[in-house]
This record gives sequence, C-alpha cells and structure tokens, in this order.
Amino acid sequence: MHNLAHKDFSCLLNMLESIKKIEDYSGRFKNADDFYNETISFDASLMNFIVIGEMVDKLSEKFIHETEGQIDWFKIKGFRNIIAHNYFGIDAEEVWQIIHGTLQELKENIELLTK
Repeated sequence: MHNLAHKDFSCLLNMLESIKKIEDYSGRFKNADDFYNETISFDASLMNFIVIGEMVDKLSEKFIHETEGQIDWFKIKGFRNIIAHNYFGIDAEEVWQIIHGTLQELKENIELLTK
C-alpha cells in the first residue's frame, strides 16, 4: 500500500473510471471487427485510452518511480500517443487484445494501489 498524494489518488480513480467505460463500451462485442465497425463504441473507447494516458502525465514523479515495477507507465503513455497521433492507423485487433488482456491487469494493479 502506498501513501498516495491526493493528486495521484485522483488520477488513479480517473483511470479506473476510464477503464470501466472501455469495458462497458466493448463488452457487448464478440470480436475486434464487430467492435471496430460500431464506430461510436470504438471511438469512445479510444478516447478513454487517451484519458488514461493523460492521467499518467499528471502522476507525480515520485509515485511513478515507486510503482514502475508494477505498472509500465511509459507503455501506457506510448499507447496514448499512438492513438492521438496515428488515429486512422489504429489496429482494431491490437486494441481488442489490450482490452481483453493487459487492461484487466492494469485495472487490478490500480485497484491495489488505491486501497
């Protein structure tokens, strides 16, 4: 357990809220193509990945340093940059794999940090 600064705690809660939205938006689809073809849900999910990446930027350096062994903040920020700067080149299958793989792990790690 970490002694979180209010700002860091708030950023983590925002990340959890965005993860929940991504889960809600993507949960009714059976595969990446169906998800991608429902542009409102797909676009909303990508926007929430951007929000998650923006929250990483707002975390304190101390907190990032203390938790970098648990969470790859650099990779999260990198994915945000890919979405924001290469929007029309986004691979729906990659997004789908992140949602159904590493996003759950991120959620669990953030939940542990906020307890």
